[in-house]
Amino acid sequence: MSSAHQENMASTTGYDPRRLQTNDMEIGITDAVRKHAHRHVVATKPVSQRKLDFEHARPRWMREMAAEALGVFFYVYPGIASQASFFLNGTQPIYGSLFQIGWAYAIGIAFAIITCGATSGGHFNPAITLCFAIWQGFPWKKVPYYIFAQILGAFLAGLLLVGQYHPQMTALAAEVRAAGLSANSLGGPGSILCSFPGPKQTNYGYIFFIEFFVDSFIGIVIWAVLDPANPFVSPASAPFVIGMAYANMIWGFANATISTNLARDLGTRIVAAIFFGGDAFDRYAPIAILVNVPATIFATAVYEMIQRDSFSIIAKGHNVHEDGEEGLTRHLTKVGTIEQGAASMLHRNDTSTEYTNGKTETSPV
Repeated sequence: MSSAHQENMASTTGYDPRRLQTNDMEIGITDAVRKHAHRHVVATKPVSQRKLDFEHARPRWMREMAAEALGVFFYVYPGIASQASFFLNGTQPIYGSLFQIGWAYAIGIAFAIITCGATSGGHFNPAITLCFAIWQGFPWKKVPYYIFAQILGAFLAGLLLVGQYHPQMTALAAEVRAAGLSANSLGGPGSILCSFPGPKQTNYGYIFFIEFFVDSFIGIVIWAVLDPANPFVSPASAPFVIGMAYANMIWGFANATISTNLARDLGTRIVAAIFFGGDAFDRYAPIAILVNVPATIFATAVYEMIQRDSFSIIAKGHNVHEDGEEGLTRHLTKVGTIEQGAASMLHRNDTSTEYTNGKTETSPV
């Protein structure tokens, strides 16, 4: 299908075949792969009308919620499974390490984006959903059910893990309680599911400080990866770069106790409270659950106010001026700056615009 045909279809039917989805526009990881080339791995049979009718009849909100929940499940499940292997075997090196746990989360995040990002936009973090709504025009009406789905995905991951390791986790709970400790403490079965500080980590201001800047670091990396003007991240590498940002912080600060994601912590913390006691929601819990949101908003605000280059995004064809070409022309005239490629972008129909010393003169072609 030619580019002209695609544009004509988009203008007449509202359906743009160049996008990964139909109807409404997703905002998120999907944007990083929007212009990904079509791949033909194996020959496929023609799509039946019955299949198209079935797919069209599915409620969009249900698909998005399912994708967000499943994506968080794919992210959390490998991570807590790696932690289970480590803690249930007395932290013996043969069964894992902090390095292994970091990789489990990193690859899990990459798998989450690859498998579910094309359907929902691939947020998988309530703070990221809020930031897309604040900065990128993501519909506010979708925010509550995205966040609910994300927490549900983490809850299901924790529930499944407890079911798989129930005998071992029950034995570990009895062991730590016999030693006079709570099952929801570092080294107990609760700590397999969610974060708990060590017995000597009583300075909650310090823990807050660490969590805030860890989450800010991850937020800036995510925002940079999703920036259309960023030439250093290809669509294929985006899921792994984001995953590595999480792993990088786990390797650096897990000993100081971090959670990094509201949904990841709250969903599994509910499971810990159900099976190992309500003290899962201790004094540390508000830090683990809530700090991620203001920290990520702070990080993305820094990126938007200092590093974002909207003109570069427009010049590369990833966005347009709100007033169209006329607005862009006014901007170029006002700032007196000509960016490479901007002039060719303004050649439309039968006119072209010439720029000399910051002044504009329009002449027929």
